[in-house]
Amino acid sequence: MRRKEFEMMDKKETELFLQEMSFGVLGTIGEDGWPELTPLNFVYYEDRIYFHGSKIGQKMKNLKREARVTFAVAKEYAIIPSYFLDPRLACPATAYFKSVLIKGTAEMVEDAGEKAGALQAFMRKLQPEGGYEPIDPSDSDYASQLKATGVVRIRVSEMSSKYKFGQNLTEPRFTQVTDGLQQRGGTWDAETLDLMNAYCPHHKNMQE
Repeated sequence: MRRKEFEMMDKKETELFLQEMSFGVLGTIGEDGWPELTPLNFVYYEDRIYFHGSKIGQKMKNLKREARVTFAVAKEYAIIPSYFLDPRLACPATAYFKSVLIKGTAEMVEDAGEKAGALQAFMRKLQPEGGYEPIDPSDSDYASQLKATGVVRIRVSEMSSKYKFGQNLTEPRFTQVTDGLQQRGGTWDAETLDLMNAYCPHHKNMQE
């Protein structure tokens, strides 16, 4: 069960995170009944998850047999070492992160216009600098490619998010962690500090 203090159910914020991220893990059920996980690129477009690839392969076989899927996206921002909070015990060691878990139904996209829209959304996300002609199903150079490419949409039935940035810390322990991050100055530490200040109830209360 997810701890309530780490649940951040702001839909807009969760959608912005999904638009930022480009890699997730698809959960399907294999022929033998065991869960199978497939890491893949995705795009969150018009309130749905889309991914693409070959029309054949194990994940496509799994989806034909059982359309219900799970999809997970996560980003680790900072490892919090135990000594930020305790000079002797390992127990306080943790990680700060964002994660989203989706349950939904996967469907093959057959409409060329919808395929083009989803793939165009992929390009905007993964190649924002341009350098290609817009994907248009009426363009003869794209038409055959669209027909050959498998595009899958996941209609979202349930979406839950979990963001952990010290919301459960008392004010003194919160300060210990922020001081440690400031001194360390790692790659994601400045962004982690901003997120801690945004989510922690102590900091919010100090601002109000």
